[in-house]
Amino acid sequence: MGEEDYYLELCERPVQFEKANPVNCVFFDEANKQVFAVRSGGATGVVVKGPDDRNPISFRMDDKGEVKCIKFSLENKILAVQRTSKTVDFCNFIPDNSQLEYTQECKVLPEKRSLKLLKSHNLNVNWYMYCPESAVILLSTTVLENVLQPFHFRAGTMSKLPKFEIELPAAPKSTKPSLSERDIAMATIYGQLYVLFLRHHSRTSNSTGAEVVLYHLPREGACKKMHILKLNRTGKFALNVVDNLVVVHHQDTETSVIFDIKLRGEFDGSVTFHHPVLPARSIQPYQIPITGPAAVTSQSPVPCKLYSSSWIVFQPDIIISASQGYLWNLQVKLEPIVNLLPDKGRLMDFLLQRKECKMVILSVCSQMLSESDRASLPVIATVFDKLNHEYKKYLDAEQSYAMAVEAGQSRSSPLLKRPVRTQAVLDQSDVYTHVLSAFVEKKEMPHKFVIAVLMEYIRSLNQFQIAVQHYLHELVIKTLVQHNLFYMLHQFLQYHVLSDSKPLACLLLSLESFYPPAHQLSLDMLKRLSTANDEIVEVLLSKHQVLAALRFIRGIGGHDNISARKFLDAAKQTEDNMLFYTIFRFFEQRNQRLRGSPNFTPGEHCEEHVAFFKQIFGDQALMRPTTF
Repeated sequence: MGEEDYYLELCERPVQFEKANPVNCVFFDEANKQVFAVRSGGATGVVVKGPDDRNPISFRMDDKGEVKCIKFSLENKILAVQRTSKTVDFCNFIPDNSQLEYTQECKVLPEKRSLKLLKSHNLNVNWYMYCPESAVILLSTTVLENVLQPFHFRAGTMSKLPKFEIELPAAPKSTKPSLSERDIAMATIYGQLYVLFLRHHSRTSNSTGAEVVLYHLPREGACKKMHILKLNRTGKFALNVVDNLVVVHHQDTETSVIFDIKLRGEFDGSVTFHHPVLPARSIQPYQIPITGPAAVTSQSPVPCKLYSSSWIVFQPDIIISASQGYLWNLQVKLEPIVNLLPDKGRLMDFLLQRKECKMVILSVCSQMLSESDRASLPVIATVFDKLNHEYKKYLDAEQSYAMAVEAGQSRSSPLLKRPVRTQAVLDQSDVYTHVLSAFVEKKEMPHKFVIAVLMEYIRSLNQFQIAVQHYLHELVIKTLVQHNLFYMLHQFLQYHVLSDSKPLACLLLSLESFYPPAHQLSLDMLKRLSTANDEIVEVLLSKHQVLAALRFIRGIGGHDNISARKFLDAAKQTEDNMLFYTIFRFFEQRNQRLRGSPNFTPGEHCEEHVAFFKQIFGDQALMRPTTF
């Protein structure tokens, strides 16, 4: 399998720690994402490492018996060590406070070296699970272990949420069904907290294979079964959540599949059924780098055993190999997915929800407009509509925010936040720069297809009521002119397919020499825009359209009053000597007609232009006064 086929990979720089062995015990803290390597109960050292820690924390502690669990508080200020089933020892890790241990059973007050009981609930608990991102703890209760009681922690308080029951699969009469902690995970997906239940269907049920059931756990209200992910296989599974995707690893086949609950599934009136987005694939093969004094050049990196039985998976995206001493973050690779998901509409729905999607989406757009992978117009239209749907959502959010700020709501409402521009927002300049400008240059493309694609993008923008930038209209016009499709240009302008704008009017004026009606079309557009005439002249001159500017001013009868110097300056800047000659001669003729002499008056400040004219064309080229 080529590298382009793997859509999951382990991060390049894992956290390395001492391998688990009889002397060294390894623990993982899900809240701080730290690995603790505890040697000889801590007597010969504890080393703590996290994904972002440049410097690991090392310390020693007295060996007071086997360590069952060890964790730091947030910001590593207090160390908690559990050695018995009933007590937790705390140790201040603040430089100013002495590191004396104190033991108790509730809220820690590091300054007083004591704890305070805030609240207690009496429950028979089989096992518990904590989700640090949402600060929710799940307690398993009842004999079947399948009634879950959630609690939410916030600002030092603990609130009880409604309990809910996990439906267990049918089981043979001889065995008692129960809910195993191994089959439950908690994760935030698209900003919402879900409880994920891995339901291994027993052989007696008529359904094939296992499934993952997603229960939505809201801050308020009851927990509700929302999604079922169909695995269509049985065996040992593990779950991760990466970039809002549920990843299910299957140990027997050493492959993984991904599910996206935002993609359309099959809704039966109460839950939505989803199938894997892509065919099952292995995680990309990983080489363990050789480090340390033994790293000799002749040694080649060791291939890592993927899907090993020693792997332990933590939420959301962590895989730990205690036997090899590695902690990895699992990552999704988007580029291979482009070729694995042929349905462009579904591919766009998928990519637009991913964090790092911008460049991949732009490459998909370029690919669907290439000679080899050319998509049909309806497919191209669908892709443009999906892009502009996201773009419009962002523009509306920006506008609402700006209006709220203007109305002074930002002071009264501290929750008002500026909308975040994600990579899914591709604006007109992105599409123009990375896709369309290169596309129109392709000589092998039929020009009718090129124009159809440009018009499709403009249609989509109009459909979402997004103001079309003039450079897109210019691209259409230049393409039409290039292929002499003036009748089509005329129709587009006549029926206002191309919106009026000053830059567009100036472009039309410059086309007069190829297409004479363009002059009148341009003037009509400028009148509709009620543009001042001198402003039009300025725009044309700034675009080096000197002849077009002169024709325009003659067309409205203002050529007797214009500044000769301004036009001669513009003509000289073009570095086109024949153009300079034409403009110079025009003003000589104007001077002759108005004053009876072709010479410029001192007030016109054209001396340097006269000198330049003589230098290029010689004295004899100057116009002689006409006498009658």
